[in-house]
Amino acid sequence: MKIKYQLETLTCPSCGAKIKAGVSSIQGVKSVDVLFNASKVVVEVEENTDLTLTISKVLGRLGFRVLKIS
Repeated sequence: MKIKYQLETLTCPSCGAKIKAGVSSIQGVKSVDVLFNASKVVVEVEENTDLTLTISKVLGRLGFRVLKIS
């Protein structure tokens, strides 16, 4: 299952690396793709795993404001 997070701002590669490291450390996350041009993060999680809120909290702790989840 893939979860898409629209962030307020996402401008630099080091921010993407910080997001990948933080979100990838969550148990149940299979992959993390950071789309700079669209300010989106796409996270693939294991089936039957609801990590939507957990990932949102991690993104917030890393300093990124989530505008929309789909």
